[in-house]
Formats: sequence, structure tokens, C-alpha cells
Amino acid sequence: MERSRYYRFLEVIPGAAVWATLLSALVLSFVQPLIVIYFIIVFDTFWLFRVTFFVFFLILSWRRYRHDTRVDWLARAAALPRYKDIHHLIFLPTYKEELEIIRTTFKSLVADAYPKQERFIVVLAGEERDKERFLANAAALQEEFGKHFFRFLVTVHPKGLPDEIPGKGSNINWAGHRAKELIDQLGIPYEDVIVSSFDIDTCVHPQYFAYLTYKYLTHPNPTRTSYQPVALYNNNLWDSPSIIRVAAFGTTFWLLTELARPERLFTFASHSMSFRALVDVGFWEKDIVTEDSRIFLQCLLHYDGDYTVTPMYIPVSMDTVMADTYLKSLVNLYKQQRRWAWGVEHFPYLIDRLRRKPKFPLWKKVYHVWTLAEGMYSWATAPLLIFILGYLPLWLAPAWLRMGTLYQNTPHTLETLMTLSMIGVFASAFLSFGLLPPRPQHKKRHVFIVMLLQWLLVPVTFILFGSVPAVDAQTRMMLGRYLGFNVTEKKRKDLLAAERSKAG
Repeated sequence: MERSRYYRFLEVIPGAAVWATLLSALVLSFVQPLIVIYFIIVFDTFWLFRVTFFVFFLILSWRRYRHDTRVDWLARAAALPRYKDIHHLIFLPTYKEELEIIRTTFKSLVADAYPKQERFIVVLAGEERDKERFLANAAALQEEFGKHFFRFLVTVHPKGLPDEIPGKGSNINWAGHRAKELIDQLGIPYEDVIVSSFDIDTCVHPQYFAYLTYKYLTHPNPTRTSYQPVALYNNNLWDSPSIIRVAAFGTTFWLLTELARPERLFTFASHSMSFRALVDVGFWEKDIVTEDSRIFLQCLLHYDGDYTVTPMYIPVSMDTVMADTYLKSLVNLYKQQRRWAWGVEHFPYLIDRLRRKPKFPLWKKVYHVWTLAEGMYSWATAPLLIFILGYLPLWLAPAWLRMGTLYQNTPHTLETLMTLSMIGVFASAFLSFGLLPPRPQHKKRHVFIVMLLQWLLVPVTFILFGSVPAVDAQTRMMLGRYLGFNVTEKKRKDLLAAERSKAG
């Protein structure tokens, strides 16, 4: 992508703001510690209010989630007009995944309550870079599962196409055009097709497509909204390291709070949308890393702000990052978080495109830019300010300041604020038990104690796998060192055991 000087200037802003904050806190801790102490007290107070809102919206979404997952959505959807007209187009992009990982995803589709043989079009999208393995897997899956679907389409994305970066976005862009050719041949109206773009390890709830169909048919403008489910990371959760479980639950709880505030919501990971909108915007962009959230912005811009995200309080389950060693798992977690933090690439994109959109309401422009910018900024700075830099001026304070009442009371004030803020950790720990999949037989009962104690790792997780990868991503964009797409390694204990057996 050609970048103008103006666009490069916009790319610099997020990273520059982060580093200005961190360096200012560091330098002022030496030269003006009193100012930093006041700032940290105010910041921690503000953070307490944010945690309070977090807990409120988390509980709100939790109650809705518990209710909606128990409803017979197929019966409700079947009672609606046009129910039999709706088809589901499901994209499953894959690159170097093992057959058993993909098979689990297909089993969840087959187990879905929706009438699949009449209305499921499944697109298994592979890469020419892994053609031999992919075609062998596709043939096995076609033989085992093909009969369960209306159509089973296999696509191979050619390598080395111009104006692309290798990754999920370019893969499903290619697959999307092939699917359009099929839908045109079948003569299905675009408004009657709902698209679901899934990560290859996505296992859907048995009522997912019925719930989605109900939402689509009851929405006042169904082609002008995306549909975002709850993302769980349950497929291999019991076998994941504690710190990875905490990070996974953190992502789920963040998304739950966002679902309660749909005006802030961007699409994330596996989600759904109308085929009409997807065709109108020209499918997913081919030269970006974070295509899952970019597709929402493409639609938002194309329709001059008349596009939303509709929350779906029903889960899809994916894998946590997991490798054959503990250290490699942590490295993969860092890379995953950095890739998600690369969503900062939307900041220059959004501002650059909005200036060409005179019909886009001004208040919406300001709101969406602020939501994106503030979220990325807080992600990178808040954990470091709270857990590390916030205490630096106390350690470096001169003798005259140590004698003052403010200095002597500040540690108690910060401790009180942090103790009150722990309500967020307590709420997360409590609600996490309600999201756990059934305990596998090879796990003893005392593992639940570990599941509770793991929440003591929150500060470490927030800093090493929250703030640091976010600073990394924003610094890379600031310096023009653009991030490519790295595929998250997907491993499960049974597959690891099989691999070790072969190696032995």
C-alpha cells in the first residue's frame, strides 16, 4: 500500500502518544515527583471508576448470556416469515492446521440444530503455500462431512498475487469471490445469505445459526449490521498454562462488556454479517493483518455511518494458544496479543477515509475515532502506569517531599484504590467458573483450586501480555516496521501426545 506523508503522520500519532506518556512519567518522577504523584492518584481513581463500569456491564452481559443460551432459538426462528429463504455461507480459512483441529470444527457444524443440508454453504479456504497438506485434508473432510451440507466449496488461494500480504484477509478475499460465483450460479439473492467468517478452530454453539437467523430476520435493517457472538477459548482450556487461561478469560470478559455497549462494538475474531454488505464493500481487504475488525470499518465507511454491530449472547469456542513447550506457548501468546494490538492500523485508516466522507455525521466521526484511539492508548499505557510507573515517584521522592503528609498518605491511598479495583478481578474469577467446559477425566478435582489461584497472575498478564505487546505494535507502526500476519499455533494435548509418539 502506498502511504502518503499525511498517512505516515497519522501512523506515528498512537505510538508517539504512548511513548510521550511513558517517558513523561519516567522523567517527571525524577524532576517533578509531586506532579506525578497527583497524576497517579487521579489516574487510579479514574481507573477505579472504569473497573466499576466494567463489572456492571460484565454482569449485565453475563445475565443475558445465561438466558439466551437456554432458549430454543430454532423454534423461534422457524416461526418467522422468510425463515426458509435464509442460507448460511460459512468461511473456514486454514493454513497448516492439522486435520483433527479442522475436524472438530466440522463436527460442531454438523451438531448445529439448523437444517444444514438445505441451507449451509461451507467454504474451506486453503493456501497454495500449503497445497499438498490442504488438499489431502479437504478430501478427507469432503468425504466425511460433505453430505451434511447444501454445498461444500474448496478454494486454494494462489501465492504471490499483487497488492496482498499472506494471511487470513487475502485468503478469504479470494474465497469470497469464488463463493460469489457459486451464489450467482444458484440464483440466491444476496439479502438471503448470511456470512459467517470463522477462525478454523471455531466450534459453534448448537443454537448458533438459529440464533443468528432469528437476529437477522427480526433486525429492522439486517444488511446494515454485523453480528458478534461471545468468544470463548474453551477447546483446550483445561490443558493450557495458567497465565494463558487468564489472558483468554480477559479477552472474553472484555468482549462481554463491549456487547453490553453495542455503540462501541467492533467485530472481533469469528463473527457474522450479510452477504449483501460484504459484496457492497468488495469483500475483505487483502493487505492488512486485522481483517476481522477492518471489515466493520469498511462497511461503516461505505454506508456513511449507517452500520452497526449487533451483539449475540451466544458463544463460539476457539483454542487458546498452546505449543509443545511452556516457553513456546508464552511466545505464541505474546505474538497473538501483538497481532490483535496491531488493530492500531485502523487509526490512520479511519481518519484518512473519514475526511473523504462529507455525508458521515460529524458526531459519529468523532465518537468512532475517539473510541478506537482511547482503547488502543489505554491498552498500552494503563497497566504500566498502575503497576510500575505509578510507584516510581514514591521511590525517587526527595527528602523534603517524604516529610510531607501527601507523600506519607499516598501509599495508603493507592493501596485503597487498588484494593477496591480488585472487585474486577473477583468478579472475573467468580464468573470464569460458569464459563468452564466440563472437566476432562484426566484432570483431578483439585485443579479448581488452581483455576482460582491463577487470578493472582492478573498484574503479570496485564503487563507482559497486554501492555508490552500493545506498545510493541504501536511502536512498530510509528517506525514504519509493519507487522505481517502470523498464524496462531493450535495444539491440543491429545495431538501433542500423538506427535511425541511419532517422534519417539
